[in-house]
Amino acid sequence: MTHPSDISLSEARALIARAIDKAAHIGARGAFAVVGGSGTLVSASRMDRGGAGGMARARSKAWISATQQIPSAEHHVRMATLPAPVAAGFVACSPEANFPGAGGMPIHDETDPARPVIGGFSASGATVGPFVDIPGIDRRMLIAQGQPANSEDLIVLWALGLPYAGQHGDDRKRWLDAFGPPLPEEEGLGYDDPPAADQPEHAWAVTVADRAIAEASGRGARIAVAIVDVRGDPIQQDTMDGALSAAPFIAEALAAGAATFQLPSADIDPALATVLPYRVLTAPGGLPVRDGDRVVAGLGIAGADPPTCLQIAASVLA
Repeated sequence: MTHPSDISLSEARALIARAIDKAAHIGARGAFAVVGGSGTLVSASRMDRGGAGGMARARSKAWISATQQIPSAEHHVRMATLPAPVAAGFVACSPEANFPGAGGMPIHDETDPARPVIGGFSASGATVGPFVDIPGIDRRMLIAQGQPANSEDLIVLWALGLPYAGQHGDDRKRWLDAFGPPLPEEEGLGYDDPPAADQPEHAWAVTVADRAIAEASGRGARIAVAIVDVRGDPIQQDTMDGALSAAPFIAEALAAGAATFQLPSADIDPALATVLPYRVLTAPGGLPVRDGDRVVAGLGIAGADPPTCLQIAASVLA
């Protein structure tokens, strides 16, 4: 029997890396998420100074594109035309679609003649969105293939290797409102190949995730790993191919608890976690990450039995 497959972690990582290089090239900062066709988070990354909340918005739009198998802009239009009770019912049945914005794109398997959807990709964040008023930006960076562009659609479509087509309405009006006439006559710089981005925090988080994945592989385990900042907002999330689909949620909740309480996740009083506006799990597998005597992040490991997850986390931080 042939089962549907999700985009692989290595493919998702490569796509996000392209997007980060392009975002840095045009002067934008944000977060990127790849969700598999099953709806499972495969990989997500936040750029340095990318802003809190962007990862969650990107993940929601990627989930919509992956599971509904259409651009999230099309889904947004459909939702706007539904009666309010029906739209509310959709979100209730699909809680990962709680940010039904435009910009997410389905990922097709180009090796299969049927081109099935194997994932969804999206972006959001501090200065990644349907905007052109990015402080200090060279206006030529927001001209893509001879037409005005917004930062979010430009980055996503370029990373996917697709022609530019705005997903957020009237790019021309936004561009002229921000920069004034005339439009440049040249093709612009938006679709030029970018140099490699310099992102020290992101590079550090990817290194931590890679160590966790290597340690898990050595133990014959398949895990999800999450690195979050001191407020519990994700910096890097990865799910190994074949890991439990529950693992990304658990890893994030473990990391958030470890970071925000500055304790191993198993040592947190469960009663305290109930007052927080984000999910915290008080089980083994999450550890605070320290730089000297200061907690700077949280690491969460999930997908194997809890003692093994804790051992992997401890090994990574050792």
